[in-house]
Amino acid sequence: MRDKATPPNVIVIICDQLRAFEVGCYGNEVVQTPNIDMLAREGVKFEVACTNSPVCTPSRSSLLSGQYARTCTGTVENCAEPSSVRVRLTDPTIAECFRAAGYSTAVIGKWHVDPDPGLVGFDQRVVPFWHHRNTGQTYSENGGESRVVEGWAPEFEFDQVQRYLLERPADQPFFLYYSISPPHMPLADAPTKYTRMYAPGDVPLRPNVTVNDRVAYDEEWFKIYLWDYLYYEKKAPHTQTLPKDFDLRQLSALYYGLTTWVDDLVGRLRDLLVKQEILQDTLLVFLSDHGDNLGSHHRFNKGLVLEESIRIPLLFHWPSALAPRCIDDRVVSVVDVMPTILSLVGLPIPASSQGADLGALIHGGQEPVSHDGAFIETHFHEIGLRTSTHLYGVQLERADDLPSRRVLDGGDVFFDLRTDPYQLDNLAFGGSQPTVASELRARLLEWNQQTPWGAAHALAPDPAAHGVAGG
Repeated sequence: MRDKATPPNVIVIICDQLRAFEVGCYGNEVVQTPNIDMLAREGVKFEVACTNSPVCTPSRSSLLSGQYARTCTGTVENCAEPSSVRVRLTDPTIAECFRAAGYSTAVIGKWHVDPDPGLVGFDQRVVPFWHHRNTGQTYSENGGESRVVEGWAPEFEFDQVQRYLLERPADQPFFLYYSISPPHMPLADAPTKYTRMYAPGDVPLRPNVTVNDRVAYDEEWFKIYLWDYLYYEKKAPHTQTLPKDFDLRQLSALYYGLTTWVDDLVGRLRDLLVKQEILQDTLLVFLSDHGDNLGSHHRFNKGLVLEESIRIPLLFHWPSALAPRCIDDRVVSVVDVMPTILSLVGLPIPASSQGADLGALIHGGQEPVSHDGAFIETHFHEIGLRTSTHLYGVQLERADDLPSRRVLDGGDVFFDLRTDPYQLDNLAFGGSQPTVASELRARLLEWNQQTPWGAAHALAPDPAAHGVAGG
């Protein structure tokens, strides 16, 4: 048993755009994720975890604040770059809670949140300037002068993690927010080891990528997936032409390769903690900010109330304090992570938090079934409720005044995920399961009415935040 008088270290590992369906411990038999799978075996796995906002900035803001994006940022859009004025994330963040408790705090890797991390509790900061490039990346350390680094950006970031862990004060606990950009596009901007790791013919495709006997294909989106920043900025001639016969299987094989890159980085971090003899008393939390449609329903990227957009892995690993278990009867979401971490390590949860404290559940206790569910809001004017068995969504009108948007008639979706896991049969207007549909719709509209918008919603939206690739 661990010494409860000794504060545990905490590391949150967040990767970008990894959906749960492409992780071994969530049932994928092809992708190689042995290190993530080990965390799941040794720790607590939530079988059904969801993002509350299937796009980067809003989801990461919810993780840091324990609030829904509309409350902590006043928007459901991406930000372009962090500002030097704290207009968003005005309530205590998880980093500020740890710093107030005497922890060293650090963020290493992708930020993509407003404001600057130095304003919301992070003492040590190594963050990239560009959101989506794995080579030629520019970094700033602790707000200092920027510099371009050679080699692969995720490898540089891991080196910074290693440096931080080696140089940290041995007598001070730490909170590290380690943000890994893959498997987010650009999928072709990666080591050959990973881009050639999987044969396209071996990669399974979800049944809903085929519509009217046609497998999803989109030349423009495929170019974005391959090159992202380089394609948008026309930085290289080859980014304007797809490889010969490029298709969804080849795209998915690249996505699998970058997922294994993430897994390798997780394994190296775990090995480092073992070497430093601190793994036992370190709470590791692994998750993704959102999923990836990857051709399902002929949609690409994310941002929709679809299982492929919203389902994420969520693991809690703490050998000296948590017994291994899988929790499969409760839907949880990103907004729950911050209060749960604070609860597990014995720190107070800010009154501003809107998420649920899952600490008792993780330790084997029970919580009311009425708490089951994840509320989702997208920048495509959708809101949804995902429960253990169903998903209900409504469409909101487009309006400059976001808090006053009305529900549009005819835009509802309702799926029984027990019999229709790929969301192929919309039951919203067919009269099937009317009682369940009515109850879920009422819960969703009540959440929409009662969940406040932050004051920043009155700010003019950032035009750079509306790019099709998103974050």
